Order: sequence, then C-alpha cells, then structure tokens
Amino acid sequence: MRREWLVKYRGDKTQCDVAAHCNIHRGHYSLIETGDRTPSVAVAKRIANYLGFDWTLFFEHNCVESKQMPA
Repeated sequence: MRREWLVKYRGDKTQCDVAAHCNIHRGHYSLIETGDRTPSVAVAKRIANYLGFDWTLFFEHNCVESKQMPA
C-alpha cells in the first residue's frame, strides 16, 4: 500500500534528495514510498529525522492519515 503520508512529508524534496541525505539508493527509497519495502529501523530513523516525523509511523499497521500528518 502506497505511503501517501510519506509523499506529503517529502513535500518539495525529490526522492533523490531524500535518498542521498539518508545514504540509500533512490530506487530503495522509491520502494519504501510505494509500500513495497519496509525500511530498517536505522533507515526509518534517518528518513524521519530528515523529513520531520516520528520514525515509528513506518511500523504502525493500522494508522490513519490524520495521525500521520500534523494538522
């Protein structure tokens, strides 16, 4: 399932920007964004730190969009 909340957090940054900052390949980041891959805890923390959200959102199975995005 596509992580629309992650796309919203990414905002104007490109997938390449996020991947480069987090020291992962752009293709790997793309798979995380599309929901085809779940990041390791270390990668989740780097992405979350860069984009400004709680890294545990990657591991919440039944979370809703309103919980993931600040008001």
